[in-house]
Order: sequence, then structure tokens, then C-alpha cells
Amino acid sequence: MFALRRWWNQYALKAGLVVLVMIAALSMRDSGGAVIYEMYRWVTRPFHPGPSREAMLQSSYAQELQQRLVELESQNRSLRQIVEGDSSPADEGTPAAVIGRSAGDWWQQIIISRGAQDGITPDDVVTGPGGLVGRVIAVSPNSSRVLLVSDPTSRVGARISRSRATGYIQGSMGQQVVMEFFDKIPDVKVGDVVTTSAYSKLFPQDIPIGRVVALDLAKSPAPEVTVELTAPLGIVEWVEVIPFEPRDITMPETRDTLQEVIPNREGTDAVEGDRTP
Repeated sequence: MFALRRWWNQYALKAGLVVLVMIAALSMRDSGGAVIYEMYRWVTRPFHPGPSREAMLQSSYAQELQQRLVELESQNRSLRQIVEGDSSPADEGTPAAVIGRSAGDWWQQIIISRGAQDGITPDDVVTGPGGLVGRVIAVSPNSSRVLLVSDPTSRVGARISRSRATGYIQGSMGQQVVMEFFDKIPDVKVGDVVTTSAYSKLFPQDIPIGRVVALDLAKSPAPEVTVELTAPLGIVEWVEVIPFEPRDITMPETRDTLQEVIPNREGTDAVEGDRTP
């Protein structure tokens, strides 16, 4: 007994430390170090400065703007349904994976994993994270070929959301495309949002395309700007296919329209002559 007490007096502290170290090691293994991290935060909390007043104000202002944007988008959809009716496609989009693209036409075409058996048809609109990707140009039973908006042969009717200035987008084999305007002096500036136009025959309106990053308003024969696409076409892996039937816009004949609006001048003169005393 005396020997045990003597051993305890000599090694009790060391044994206790060893036990504590083992318990701490087991706790760290089970919790991934969360206990140590919480202890560190508790000890150093008085030395951590809180967020500045400016940062808190900016965060609150950003949240307010996001809420207002959501509300404005909801009101805009409601107004458009009242004025124009529900012009959105009746069917929901079909998700599809990008299963093929070659280095030679990386910025021109992609192959997606949906085809005719899934209801995909040529001219369907393809969107992805960020906005417009392209449109379907060929369909097989189980896959489809998509022409990207970055293809130089692609043309997309577009407009500036802020000023409603209209033009068309032309691909340039990259993440940036060129928008050429119909107006000689368009109202556009760097940072403006670009969407599809209501005048586009191949795409529904108001699909996001990108943002203006550079201006060349002195370009001849028409001013143009550089637009950074919001959809990452170079790394896109998943897309959504939206059914859309291209609109066939027919212009009325000028002669028939004028005859309906402007009556025969000789007959009018005769009637007016009869009324003259």
C-alpha cells in the first residue's frame, strides 16, 4: 500500500495529463477538431472586431435591392400577362446534359442527351445557367445538336434592357459576342444588361444574354458593342430545352393597305363638289 501511494504521489500528474491528451485526441477525431476550434473562438472572441457600420449598411442595402428586384419581376410578369397574355411556352423546359463537343467547333456546337423521343424538335430554344445558350438545329432519336450563340453564323435579335435600344447579336468564337444596333446613336453604356428582343423570330423575348463590356459607337456602317455572355458556354455541362415555334411574320401589301385607309380621291372630290353651293 505504501509503495502504491508513493507511486501515485510521483506519477499522478503525468497520468492525468496522459488521460486528458487521449480524451482530447479522441474528441478531435470524432468531431473533426470542432471542440478545439470552438475553444479557440471563445478565447480570442474579445480580439475579433465585429463588422463595420459601413459593411452592415451595404449588406442591408443589397438585401433591400434584391427584394425590390424580386417584387419588380413579379409585377412585370403580372402586367405582361394582363397586356399581352401568357406568352411564355406552355410546356416546361426539358433538362439535358452536354454529351459531346469537339475542339474544332468548341464555340460553335454542342451535342445534348435529349432527342426526338424526349419531344425535342428543331428550333427549340436552349438555355443554361446564366441565360441563352443557343437553339436546336438537328435532332436524332436520343440526342440533338445545338448551335451556340457564340457561333459566327448565329444571329439573335437583342435589346438593351435599360433603354430598349435594339439590334442583333453575332457570335465571335468566344465568351464575348458583338451586338450591332439598328439606331445610329443608340442609348447604351458599359454594364447594361442585354436580353433577347421581342422582334426576334427564333427566340422568345427577355431571355438574358449578357452584359455590355465595351463600346464602339463610331463603328461603320453601324455602331456596335461587345457583350460578355452570362452563360458560361466554354464549360456548360447542363442545359434546358424550351419548346418554341418560330414566328412567321407576314407584312401586309402596301397597295391594299393604302386602299383601305385612303379612299378614292376622285369619288371624294365628286361628293364634296355636290355639297358645294
